[in-house]
Amino acid sequence: MKTKKELKEEYKQMKIPMGVFQIKNIKNNKFLIDHSIDMESKWNRHKMELKFGNHRNRSFQKEWNEYGEENFVFDVLSELKKSEEENINYNKELKTLQNLVMEELNIENMYK
Repeated sequence: MKTKKELKEEYKQMKIPMGVFQIKNIKNNKFLIDHSIDMESKWNRHKMELKFGNHRNRSFQKEWNEYGEENFVFDVLSELKKSEEENINYNKELKTLQNLVMEELNIENMYK
């Protein structure tokens, strides 16, 4: 059995993808952009909010209810690699990256 110290070290070595992603409605090409230091967990959070009908974006929630989960896809738009440097504010870096990604997209199709 592994010690707490070994388990902690394994966790630190895990490569959890962080970056900017979209959740896209494939029926009308509208999308929601978000970022996270743990994209999979954030995607799961969005899905849970949507399934319970309490997503913070009302128009996104309405169309999720109308079209159903099967008509939405999760796409990673840009990934941020973890740095060896210890004192990096990844949330700030991800917000900057999200803004750069959004400059390249047609935001008319974005859920607001």
